[in-house]
Amino acid sequence: MRPILSLFVAWCLQLSLTFAQEASIKKVADQNPVVTRESDYVLKDFRFSDGGSSPELKLHYRTIGQPARNPATGEVQNAVLLIHGTTSTGKMFLTRSFQEAMFQPGQPLDSTKYYLILPDAIGLGGSSKPSDGLHDRFPHYGYKDMVVAEQRLVTEGLGIKHLRAVFGTSMGGMHAWLWGEQYPTLMDAIIPVACQPDKIAGRNLFWRRIITTAIRSDPQWNGGDYHQPPPSLARVYPVFQLMTSNAARLQKELTNVEQVNALLQNIAEFCQSGQIDANDLVHRLEASADYDPAPDLEKIQAAVLAINFADDELNPPELGSLDRAKQRVRNGQFVLIPGSGETDGHMTLLNASVYAPFVADFLAKLPAAP
Repeated sequence: MRPILSLFVAWCLQLSLTFAQEASIKKVADQNPVVTRESDYVLKDFRFSDGGSSPELKLHYRTIGQPARNPATGEVQNAVLLIHGTTSTGKMFLTRSFQEAMFQPGQPLDSTKYYLILPDAIGLGGSSKPSDGLHDRFPHYGYKDMVVAEQRLVTEGLGIKHLRAVFGTSMGGMHAWLWGEQYPTLMDAIIPVACQPDKIAGRNLFWRRIITTAIRSDPQWNGGDYHQPPPSLARVYPVFQLMTSNAARLQKELTNVEQVNALLQNIAEFCQSGQIDANDLVHRLEASADYDPAPDLEKIQAAVLAINFADDELNPPELGSLDRAKQRVRNGQFVLIPGSGETDGHMTLLNASVYAPFVADFLAKLPAAP
């Protein structure tokens, strides 16, 4: 059973960051002394791209480090935005391993050098989401809406006119590509990790639709107003585990039917525990429908460092999207990290030490902030 528990615990690491209760500012500061501020920014009368609106849209965020200002203009020069993935929150960047690899003195995003901003995206964590009460009546947001909200947090909420970099993992990496296109002069660099600069299609779209269609067609879905987690959630959620793991790890950890059954039972208990909300999950998986940066890659003016993993089943390199992007991004570096004992498919994004040296080299070569 130990390998199964190990596999399940590792898989739940990212999920638990999403569904844990948000602590108070003081409690977070005590538990994570690196955090300098934790708060909410409320966007009034937020308009979604599909025509919907929200009178108040809340974005929860954390900051690390202190802003450094240009002596002549007073403008912040060292701000970096970090955007999390589909099943996590800004807290994913507060794990000890990520901090040690990225935030410690001398590391790529040294928190004594940079002012780091860690928002919870729309639909996740402490930000506005369907499970707050509207359920499936919550506005059907897309990635472009999420990026607009992040931009307003940075510029309106925090008063920052220019970012040193936008760093993102998985969904956050896709947001970084959109940031580069929607706000081409707002940052010096973008660093998308574990994603592709192309629309969600093929296998990536297929597995998302398997999950969302199964949940929406569940008799207990009740238009999103269910009283218990729809049973379909536990049946289809293992698809997410399958897509975010790598073949080598599953081959090693799941050697017989008993081990597979044990893992499925653990996932089912997790899904029925109330730690994951089906409305939230459906909305954020469907949000990727408007993601398609490929037509506008030439609009990106920022320097680009795109990092991917060869054993990532969500973003397999053989699709060729990265090769096509290389020809069109004017100032881009594309890194493909080979599969090894240190990688874990898509979830290698949690192991920042694997790719931190590439980030450090890239940032060191960026022209100095004006």
